[in-house]
Amino acid sequence: MQLEQSLSGGVATVVINHPAKRNAMTSAMWRALPPLLEALAADPDVRALVLTGAGETFCAGADISTLREPGEDPRALAVAAEEALAAFPKPTLAAVRGHCVGGGSQLAVACDLRFAQEGALFGVTPAKLGIVYPASSTRRLAALVGPATAKYLLFSGELIDSARALRTGLVDEVLPEGELDERVAAFTRVLVSRSRLTQAAAKEFADGRTDRDAHWAEQERGAGDTAEGIAAFLERRTPRFIWSPQT
Repeated sequence: MQLEQSLSGGVATVVINHPAKRNAMTSAMWRALPPLLEALAADPDVRALVLTGAGETFCAGADISTLREPGEDPRALAVAAEEALAAFPKPTLAAVRGHCVGGGSQLAVACDLRFAQEGALFGVTPAKLGIVYPASSTRRLAALVGPATAKYLLFSGELIDSARALRTGLVDEVLPEGELDERVAAFTRVLVSRSRLTQAAAKEFADGRTDRDAHWAEQERGAGDTAEGIAAFLERRTPRFIWSPQT
């Protein structure tokens, strides 16, 4: 049981690997995610991040057996991991197969985008265990799918299929079986080719973390990405954007 990571073409991939429990997250795995994300955020070679599960399951939630372990509250650990993922400064995408339930949905919703394979199932299930879903997680879910769908999911704990997840905005794209990896790879290549300046500012604004228009206007003036983007458009070539968080 572990979180595996790799880097290729500017895209970091983090794989939830706990096959014995359908990739359920243990306390140790929740605890490991924030420092892993911190290291990837600081790596200038990382331009985007994909979160997925090993095999044919994304994540079946928290490993319930760990809820009785002494020590740190696993729910607090899950929230800390979720918040670290939501705050990741580069584009994030959850690639979902199979079950995406409970803590798995927490992680998927914390990503910027979610692509799913047909047949994926989504659920937010604390009502089945008598657990109060965290306020921050509830607000993030409601902001994504709307209050009515968030209440449906939270009140009932019922699973919804990929078609309904697409209709409600829980996922952005649904792919036929066998096409998810190819589509994720193609789309992340697009992300890597775009301006990091635009992406960083857009993420900060869209997530409601700041209204620092003046800061980003200053970054834009100093970056040279706008001039490069216009020149590339006029010359019909691929732009070579240079801004990075370290500049």
